Amino acid sequence: MWDEIEKRGKRFEELKAKIESGDPGDYSAMMKEHGRLKKFGAVWMDFANSRRQVVDAEVILKDKTADADFKALAQDEYDTAKKVMDATRDRLVELELVEDEDSGRNVIVEIHAGTGGEEAKLFVGDLYNMYTRYAAQHSWKITEMESSPAEMGGLSEVVFRIEGEGAFGKMRYEAGGHRVQRVPKTETQGRIHTSMARVAVLPEVEEVEVHIDPDDVRESFCAAGGPGGQNVNKVASQCQLLHEPTGILVRCMETRSAAQNKVRAWQILRSKLYALKKAELDKNRSDARLGQIGHGDRSERIRTYNFPQGRVTDHRIEGEDKNWPIQEIVIGNLDELFAKLEQLRRMAGVPQK
Repeated sequence: MWDEIEKRGKRFEELKAKIESGDPGDYSAMMKEHGRLKKFGAVWMDFANSRRQVVDAEVILKDKTADADFKALAQDEYDTAKKVMDATRDRLVELELVEDEDSGRNVIVEIHAGTGGEEAKLFVGDLYNMYTRYAAQHSWKITEMESSPAEMGGLSEVVFRIEGEGAFGKMRYEAGGHRVQRVPKTETQGRIHTSMARVAVLPEVEEVEVHIDPDDVRESFCAAGGPGGQNVNKVASQCQLLHEPTGILVRCMETRSAAQNKVRAWQILRSKLYALKKAELDKNRSDARLGQIGHGDRSERIRTYNFPQGRVTDHRIEGEDKNWPIQEIVIGNLDELFAKLEQLRRMAGVPQK
């Protein structure tokens, strides 16, 4: 964990120096990243300054030729600086557990229907509505980037962007497999069916944070074909990107503008590649926290929505706290559940000095 803290601290110092020197780089992107790191950075600067003072004082204290009075002053400086260093170090660990480098980012969410036919597609629509209500509670802006309507009113898939402070920090816990158990409207004998949906949650990243070789991407604009009506123009201007080295395929039909959809599609691709890189790093580190709250893999079942029993069960939580009233969850009241998952994330992150 401390390696990550050091990395973030050095990045903050680098951004601070570039901004203060008037670096001609992407100023807007640098300011956004600086803003995300601002709280962490303020504590880091206090830690870094006190650490330098401790090191300087230690040099004097170890110097056999130093004057006794000079050493006494150095001891006082060491004691004061050491207290500040230890306190700010603990604070940095706490901030890392609560707000990692991605917590403050906007988020891109994908929901895909799994097993269960039309019922699974209806469930995708239910999840989308749940997240839309949750975003509204936090005054976040939600923008649909792509969707595939199903015959019975659901969605085969939907991709949307949530813009708001701390959006990824909250929504990260939704990544994984969601299962629903209920009696479908088309079921005449009252039998309970089980269906699945898969959710991917991606932190939105700036262009300067992820380099993509344009030669690795096959770009195309899809012809019309879709639900018709007002949506035909959107489908006609749909941008599609294929990242050949990874096989990642991205589509966007957010607006009627092909140019705007191209911008959004590249934004999604950057987020997917960034998330892929982060997942590889997490796997290599065998991060203990991920073992507690789940890896966020879309095939991993994280939650069951049992309508006949009126409860939602989050499988990452043990004991009685794992069950939640379904009517509260489906209308977007997710803060208490997210707080519990955040608590698990904090408890699993054991700081090492």
